[in-house]
Amino acid sequence: MHTNRFKQITGAQRVRLARLPLAAAICLAMAAPALAQDAGQAGASTAAPATKSKTTTLSVVNVTAQKRTENLQKVPISINVLETDQLEALHVQNFNDYVKYLPSVTFQQGGGGIATGPGFATIYMRGVASGGNTNHSGSQPSVGVYLDDQPVTTIQGPLDIHMYDIARIEVLAGPQGTLYGASAEAGALRIITNKPDPSGFAASYALGVDKVAHGGIGSTAEGMLNIPVSKSAAVRIVGWHEHDAGYIDNQAGSRTFPVSGITVSNADNCTPGAMLECFGHARKHYNDANTNGARAALKVDLNDSWSITPTVMGQQTISHGSFASDPAVGDLAVTHFYPERVDDRWWQGALTVQGKIGNFDLTYAYAHLKRNQEEATDYNDYSFWYDTLLSYGAYINDNSGNLINPSEFINDRDRYTNSSHELRIASPNDDRLRLVAGAFWQKQKHDIMQDYQINNLATSLSVAGWPNTIWLTRQMRYDRDKSVFGELSYDIVPDTLTATVGERYFRTSNNLYGFYGFSKGFSPNSSYGEAGCISPDPFAGAPCLDFNKHVKESGSLSKFNLTWNITPTKMVYLTRSEGFRPGGVNRAGQLPPYQADFLTNLELGWKTSWFDNRLSFNGAVFREKWNDFQFNILGANGLTQIKNANSARIDGLESQLNWQATYNLNLSTGIAFYDAKLTANYCGFTDANGNAVTYCPAGTINQSTGAVVAGPLAPKGTQLPITPRFKGNLIARYTFTVGGSDAFVQAAFVHVGRRTTDLRLLERSLLGDLPAYNSVDLSAGIQHGSWSVDTYVDNVFDTRGAMYKFTECGVTVCGAHNVVAQYPNGQVYTGFSQPRTFGIRFKQDF
Repeated sequence: MHTNRFKQITGAQRVRLARLPLAAAICLAMAAPALAQDAGQAGASTAAPATKSKTTTLSVVNVTAQKRTENLQKVPISINVLETDQLEALHVQNFNDYVKYLPSVTFQQGGGGIATGPGFATIYMRGVASGGNTNHSGSQPSVGVYLDDQPVTTIQGPLDIHMYDIARIEVLAGPQGTLYGASAEAGALRIITNKPDPSGFAASYALGVDKVAHGGIGSTAEGMLNIPVSKSAAVRIVGWHEHDAGYIDNQAGSRTFPVSGITVSNADNCTPGAMLECFGHARKHYNDANTNGARAALKVDLNDSWSITPTVMGQQTISHGSFASDPAVGDLAVTHFYPERVDDRWWQGALTVQGKIGNFDLTYAYAHLKRNQEEATDYNDYSFWYDTLLSYGAYINDNSGNLINPSEFINDRDRYTNSSHELRIASPNDDRLRLVAGAFWQKQKHDIMQDYQINNLATSLSVAGWPNTIWLTRQMRYDRDKSVFGELSYDIVPDTLTATVGERYFRTSNNLYGFYGFSKGFSPNSSYGEAGCISPDPFAGAPCLDFNKHVKESGSLSKFNLTWNITPTKMVYLTRSEGFRPGGVNRAGQLPPYQADFLTNLELGWKTSWFDNRLSFNGAVFREKWNDFQFNILGANGLTQIKNANSARIDGLESQLNWQATYNLNLSTGIAFYDAKLTANYCGFTDANGNAVTYCPAGTINQSTGAVVAGPLAPKGTQLPITPRFKGNLIARYTFTVGGSDAFVQAAFVHVGRRTTDLRLLERSLLGDLPAYNSVDLSAGIQHGSWSVDTYVDNVFDTRGAMYKFTECGVTVCGAHNVVAQYPNGQVYTGFSQPRTFGIRFKQDF
């Protein structure tokens, strides 16, 4: 997917601006309400290039996927790339905007009462997805996300970085274990920023406004300032503000708890009574979000061989409400009773040092990430369904012994810290024998606090020192990763046949300890919580320490690749690669730890250019074997449980075609076909050594619980969830001239096939499938000199594309059939694609 750029500022214009006094140039840039990006790529000049001549050839795209700068068409990896001009033309601002144009990528949100807004996505690639529960206490991700060279993935999910002043997004499909290591098991997604440029002053700003159907009005202000400090140093400052309009309504409603007879209402005009409690949080456009962020980078060329680039970047997103709706309430609607709010703020300090030792390139990349998430979440569903089915409310009383409203709400806080170092060396690109080698070290800390509260709860039922708290999680998690890696390439026949071997040796560890559970008064015989204390001393404000577990793993990953350049424009390659995801300790400490899972990939790919580089046709067919894969489910008490689930196989085909049909018409398409299935039964339990049990006909005894099982929860041949069998997109862009100005029209079509929601057949039937859907985006714009205006309509036909489904409590409870007439299928939330959105954007360069 590569399109020709709009007309840019001419070279003469750039020179005139560069000659302005610095103070005047800064004032000129700051005269606008906000600053915006230049379209240059990383390391390229930030000043706009001269107007491009009309051409019928595709532009050259350079990537750094293999830790060195290379032409995309020469890299033997299945890669999708979205460049600056494409990100702008598609109006990409966040994760949801760009993931729909990546056929190999899917995602999931929600589960266990967690928020479902920005920053809460679990990313999957190539069908390597087991579904189940996704939240902050789950496995490490199977897809690694990187900001430049630094990892930005936390256990909760990757940072949802505002896509502004971005050079490109590189999506590397398949195991990237040798160069990227843990959490790049199924692939890696790299966000490459534009870098400071000492060659000239540049600035720009962009302002946008949009209207969401069934919702409110959003806005965006973005700006960029590139200031040369000297001939060898420059500062680049970037800032943005984004207001995303809400479109899901919190409708007024009520709910009566069957045990106590107490009714709760969220209507604003509710009058409290003896058996009626009023909350008053109903409102329209419930799920709005505000994002503010900035990035500052300094690049200093110490000499012709060495440079240093420190960067500081931060962002805060405050969102409200729920980003998934309850179809039983209405279209794009929920009925929630307690306030819902997420404050997700993070900052990252990074340092990159690049230089040469002889003719070898040396790179050191360091990053320190701090991310704090504070949430307030309505957990009324959990209380209602447990009361309806299990008489939960009979155990909830005040200090006088009277039954009270058992509704729960959550106040929680997650603090993530991630420090990483990578040192690597690379030999010259043009050597016949080429080497990339290095060492990587990473330490992640996750400070967890989840406070489940019930108003007026009896002191005896509350966790000691935490009034009204029926359940408390107060835990510390540490994940450490140390590794050395290398890839060696040799041109067996120069410019024709190349062999590459790679290896990564790793040592990982996971330590989880702390407190989780009820008070002794609520659960006196529990093996965890206050009744299960293993230490009399308080732990981080909690009553005690009730578990402390640690696991360590080590091993190696390998890669082999054979690349045949049939001609200078046509290449085929064969790759065998491996990836892994570390094991760890379950948040529910009474459960055994889970083991690492491994992915082995055998891939045949091709990259070709045709008709004097007017058309490129790339693709790959592959088979991946996923062994001992980690499966996250929502278990007892709403706690995530992670178990290994034996093996699966994914057969697939991916392809991208880009055609510069004429000098003003560009067509591009990307498709992906996947056949992802279990290759052994999933029985739902493990043996005494933690290995998945695969033989479990009806009548088998679960040795862990003593229960008699009814057979496999998912038999051999079951389709893996979340990923469709087919996903594809088609983009057509036509440019033309109107009265001396450049103009364009563009249409983008996306198809996503039917997906299942869970690996387990019963839970899948209760949640229901995610139907196939189509989406169409249209845009048009005009550019004259240094300014441009474009308008767009996303989701033209206002399609309700179902992205994910979840329940607050276990599916067999919340999703139980025929419980009450109001919710014949329990209470299942669906996250839909954003409704039809009209927008207009103005941009100006200086």
